Amino acid sequence: MSELNQPLLFEMIRSFTTLAETLNLSHAVTRLNSTRQTVRRHISQLEEMRGEELFRTKDRRYELTEAGEAALPEARELLMHAKVWSRGQTGMRGALQYLQAHQGDWVFYQQQRPIGDIWTDESVLLRETYRAWVMASGEIESPNLSHVRPYLMVYRNSDSGWICVEFGNLSAYVNWFGLDYARSSIGRPIARLPAGEEFGRMLDQSFLDIQTTQMARLDHVYTRMPKGNDESQVTMAYQRLMMAGFFPDRSSAVMTLVVPTINVKIAALDEVQRAAMTDITQPDFDPANAKFERMAAMTT
Repeated sequence: MSELNQPLLFEMIRSFTTLAETLNLSHAVTRLNSTRQTVRRHISQLEEMRGEELFRTKDRRYELTEAGEAALPEARELLMHAKVWSRGQTGMRGALQYLQAHQGDWVFYQQQRPIGDIWTDESVLLRETYRAWVMASGEIESPNLSHVRPYLMVYRNSDSGWICVEFGNLSAYVNWFGLDYARSSIGRPIARLPAGEEFGRMLDQSFLDIQTTQMARLDHVYTRMPKGNDESQVTMAYQRLMMAGFFPDRSSAVMTLVVPTINVKIAALDEVQRAAMTDITQPDFDPANAKFERMAAMTT
């Protein structure tokens, strides 16, 4: 396909994903506010570019081919990224993900950090949790994880999205909102932030990446949220360590450790925003309980 037609790629992918969702040309045309001829042309152009058929027709109905099924998830991802990117809500900082959004008084920044940052961080709990996760091989019930598990939140992917199935009683979430509120939140999908569906899916992507790669990642976050049942919002910042995990039946989980800090490394924050941060009490973790930290010190 000539370079002249490349600007149409976004609309071609929209036609593909919409027809894949409806499997009905008339419904797709209505949703896209387009024409049957245009949608057919978009699909034909995509198939020519990819060198494979994306749809077949059976009894005058569309069906995805095996190639179409394989192409659909990434096509949806491309659309999502394009929409969020066009609003200036996403980008890369040193090849790592960066997200930002503003909605009225609400603000949210998330900047992925190199996982190696934990080795020079002041938080012993952060280092100990990472080491414990490695020693536990991601097994949630492993004894190697038991001493840091009270500080963790555990998530499971469900038909309703990512839901929290466990709030550690010493976790930052419980410290911030209270144990009763946390217990009442078990099983609820992650709250949607007021920045649009695509932005919410971008936030979910970090969970999916951890689940898929079975790895860990570190994010710095700056946002505004209510304090407990208080409707007024305060500005806070924290580090979030995400780790792939397994339940006893080997089904996948994601564990997170949140460590509040005012020393977040987010390039877009200005001095006024940094000055507005609420200084939040650190999790009460006794360094004497950091058994893997001590073992590491003994071998160096």
